[in-house]
Amino acid sequence: MAKLNNLKNSIEVKGPVLTIVMDGVGIAPDSVGNAVKAAYTPTLDMLMAKYPWVKLKAHGTAVGLPGDDDMGNSEVGHNALGSGQVFAQGAKLVSQSIENGKMFASDTWKSIISNVKNNNSTLHFLGLFSDGNVHSHIDHLKAMMVRAKEENVAKVRVHILIDGRDVGETSALEYIEPFEEFMASLRSDDFDVMIASGGGRMVITMDRYEANWKMVENGWKTHVLGEGRQFASAKEAVETYRAELKVIDQDLPPFVIAKDGCPVGTINDGDSVIFYNFRGDRSIEISKAFDDADFDKFDRVRYPKVVYAGMLEYDGDLHIPSNYLVNPPEITNTMGEYLSDTGISQLAISETQKYGHVTYFWNGNKSGKFNDELETYIEVPSDVVPFEQRPWMKCAEITDKLIECLKSGEYQCLRVNFPNGDMVGHTGNLLATRCSMEALDLQLKRLLDVVDSLGGVAIITADHGNADEMYEVDKKGAPKQGKDGSYKAKTSHTLNPVPCIIYDNFYGDKYEVKADNGQFGLSNVAATVVNMLGYEAPSMWDESIIEIK
Repeated sequence: MAKLNNLKNSIEVKGPVLTIVMDGVGIAPDSVGNAVKAAYTPTLDMLMAKYPWVKLKAHGTAVGLPGDDDMGNSEVGHNALGSGQVFAQGAKLVSQSIENGKMFASDTWKSIISNVKNNNSTLHFLGLFSDGNVHSHIDHLKAMMVRAKEENVAKVRVHILIDGRDVGETSALEYIEPFEEFMASLRSDDFDVMIASGGGRMVITMDRYEANWKMVENGWKTHVLGEGRQFASAKEAVETYRAELKVIDQDLPPFVIAKDGCPVGTINDGDSVIFYNFRGDRSIEISKAFDDADFDKFDRVRYPKVVYAGMLEYDGDLHIPSNYLVNPPEITNTMGEYLSDTGISQLAISETQKYGHVTYFWNGNKSGKFNDELETYIEVPSDVVPFEQRPWMKCAEITDKLIECLKSGEYQCLRVNFPNGDMVGHTGNLLATRCSMEALDLQLKRLLDVVDSLGGVAIITADHGNADEMYEVDKKGAPKQGKDGSYKAKTSHTLNPVPCIIYDNFYGDKYEVKADNGQFGLSNVAATVVNMLGYEAPSMWDESIIEIK
């Protein structure tokens, strides 16, 4: 029983405590590429000017990633927010497992290799093709390919999901061309290795939260069935699509590599398949398609009998996939569990794109609830349209429902994610992202008025930056300008800190906000929330941002 202890000097907040996550809203210098600063946001401006706030680190080691050059992401960010702790995350776990050899000693790896050797069949690698280190890392792929050759695997095919989101928006050839050289160095009479298929990550395969199963179906047709437009090489596919369609990498249509009119790498009975992404949200659906014999989300046409494995177990409760190479972090003692065991009623709400973040990731990569009676989860269905075409997304509908729940008086602790700054920021469209911030700002005003009317408190923060840096920047943080005066769009997250604002018009005399000396990260929010609710933070959590008088 993970029960919280009462504070000796309680703040005694009479109303609800609401945590607002402005997804993708970081703090950066005012520049032409800062959509947060450029937008008309009177409410956010007022909050930053009149209420106490600190900067939170939201990337690198502060959220469990290998180094401080690694950008944060929504998954590890919500893990830290919801658990009050920092756990070693996917990229670091995988790198360690490769370095110490545990991956290659695992039963799953042995099964993958023995299957293709016994059947004289093909080992397929499928995943996001970059070094963005958010969903995957190309070095992990290379290490597994080298090992496969050492273990006398005869045939390997690679199915590449082009990034352009966690890395430069048109950087695909910076990965494809060196990778072709890498494969050439491995290729021999006994080792046949090629790229077999691919496409942009926002077009095929990597859907999440069942928002658009058509993406996964398109990926299945491309990778498994070998259906689609044929090219002689991945480079030719990228260059052709760019010239014809003028799209950035994440939006490249699917392609199939063929020789003499025949696909070089369809997935067939007896093959082995490794999905080498380590992050879970965009890995679950394709894993279901490979793993589930009774799958019914789309017509697979042909369901090959393969040995399939993910890099990690992407859902620990539903055990998806059934085979995986590296054990995920065991995240324990989360805020949701403590609040449930203490008898605190909770609400979590977002739209589809971030629903899993305020539930599954917030709860330490666990599906379901800790207490069905005390917890309510609400998903507002997302629109299935390009985000730059509807940059307000579902922020008004989320707010409508959240206000209804606040006024009901049923919930003491509530959390909400507004995806706008992140999902629209990923499009690289500055104007649309400014619009998304303005839409969000309207909802902040609506919510804070209700919080005041109920005698409550709001903690307004973010999980990482994105909208704050819409153009590529130099080492000094200034937007890079081309010879023609144009700027190159940036579609990835940033390394910037995020705000944590304490909105409280009633209880400020009961506590002080600690001095900000750069010591705070996302994991400090959980202790702050439970302090506001009148409880001591568990000893294993990182310290609260406030000091009770």
